[in-house]
Amino acid sequence: MEQSAPHISVLEHAVLDGLQIRAGGCYIDGTVGAGGHAEGILRAGAPDGRLLGLDADPAALAICRERLAPFGKRVTLVHGNFADLATLAQAHGFVPADGILLDLGLSSMELAAPERGFSFQHAGPLDMRFDPHGPVTAADLVNGLSERELADLIYRYGEEPASRAIARAIVAARPVRSTTELAAIVAQAVRRRGKIHPATRTFQALRIAVNDELHVLEQALTAALQVLKSGGVEKGGRLAVISFHSLEDRIVKQFFARESKDCLCPPETLVCTCGHKATLALVTRKPIVPTADEIMQNPRSRSAKLRIAARL
Repeated sequence: MEQSAPHISVLEHAVLDGLQIRAGGCYIDGTVGAGGHAEGILRAGAPDGRLLGLDADPAALAICRERLAPFGKRVTLVHGNFADLATLAQAHGFVPADGILLDLGLSSMELAAPERGFSFQHAGPLDMRFDPHGPVTAADLVNGLSERELADLIYRYGEEPASRAIARAIVAARPVRSTTELAAIVAQAVRRRGKIHPATRTFQALRIAVNDELHVLEQALTAALQVLKSGGVEKGGRLAVISFHSLEDRIVKQFFARESKDCLCPPETLVCTCGHKATLALVTRKPIVPTADEIMQNPRSRSAKLRIAARL
């Protein structure tokens, strides 16, 4: 894969501080990508801290494997989806874990590869699969869904107010074969101009749907609770999640809020009947966001939000 721009790890210092990396610790990067955060964790955990890196993208793993080769047996890289985090961590001896990182961003190398179909900057097939063996491509959705289904998908996952007009234009132009063709159709339908390309939300929606990202995130968060070492804010394993759009951040925020409470009964209930017990303690009450300097150096970090919690 050609990499036209270096991948810069988002909020790296905040992640390392938040996870409280220590020597001899056991850590999991559920979306290891190019290995930027992973390398930081391994350096901070020297000389014997270990890391399990997971990624659904085999091309990313190949790059990461080369980058992290100097760490030898301290790093284990596995092709897999972080929805299966609990099973994979158990299989490779990373339970209990001292820290888990989930970076939900699309990497620079994926955007830079036209054949992956993630970006509308260069012509490429409508693919958008993180795992090239995934069953559904963006082309399947764009050319196979009904107009109403397509509009609902773009509105739900892209929060695009012009979803109906976009879906109508796409259906009228079928078959749509390339990323640039789709982007042009959306731009013509929306006729909206600004700093953000009018096709951005539509591409986001298709990518989320192709990879079932929101459901997979929910599974990964639940799996993390099974893997993290218990012990509270001071000694418990920590979960750090970096999200890049409101749908992801809402899921993380609600999960952290729910799992940090002992009772989930409605306020009017006088006696608790749910039996729920808190499993997390919030480390960050509000999300950590990039500084102006980081955004200047890495514009793709501008929408990042980092939330951290500790296992009770």
